[in-house]
Amino acid sequence: MNIHYLKHVPFEGLGFMDNWVRNPEHKVTATKFYEDHKLPFIDICDMLIVMGGPMSVGDDHIYPWLKEEKKFIEKAIVKGKKVVGICLGAQLIAEVLGAKVYPNKEKEIGWFPVKFMPENSTLLKDFPQTQTVLHWHGDTFELPQHSRHIAKSDACRNQGFTYKDHVIGLQFHMEMTPDSLNVMIENCRDELKQSTYVQSEDQIRSANYFEDNNKLIDQLLHRLAARN
Repeated sequence: MNIHYLKHVPFEGLGFMDNWVRNPEHKVTATKFYEDHKLPFIDICDMLIVMGGPMSVGDDHIYPWLKEEKKFIEKAIVKGKKVVGICLGAQLIAEVLGAKVYPNKEKEIGWFPVKFMPENSTLLKDFPQTQTVLHWHGDTFELPQHSRHIAKSDACRNQGFTYKDHVIGLQFHMEMTPDSLNVMIENCRDELKQSTYVQSEDQIRSANYFEDNNKLIDQLLHRLAARN
């Protein structure tokens, strides 16, 4: 499988997903927008992974490459490629599919539970009803037309969706590892202004849900890759 991933900032990478994409059967390439804006021909890609970042989907005037990125994501979806979006990546997919993306009423940063809806997608077969995951977002999205709602939390109703069984968007970070979390905190510490849904650095660092989350994202990737 040819996998291409889009990385917006140095401190939000694949995390645990790197273990999955580096399978010898996969060919992996990347566009790192903070270094180079060059995108491949979409026809050579089987799967596209769109990572997170501190920017918003409407920041085209600050990051002009966002326009080309959105066109690229749209091409991938139209051509039936498997597409995974994490946090900003999910928001970009939602906008490309015509849904509104906007600031959530509450910032959500830290370890908080999401409620999965496995009945809405076989990709989530046997997923737990509730899982504590890492959140780090201020924006949210409306569900795209014809998508299926697959996750929600108390702070943010629309935490995840699937579209036509080959596209999945997740607001939260099941790919996070202790190392990738450390890098995130070091670069985004200024956002940790405690409120109802923003935890302190100590609270975030002391929690340990990595293994369960990593197993779930691994299952999700394997099931999506197996789709015809």
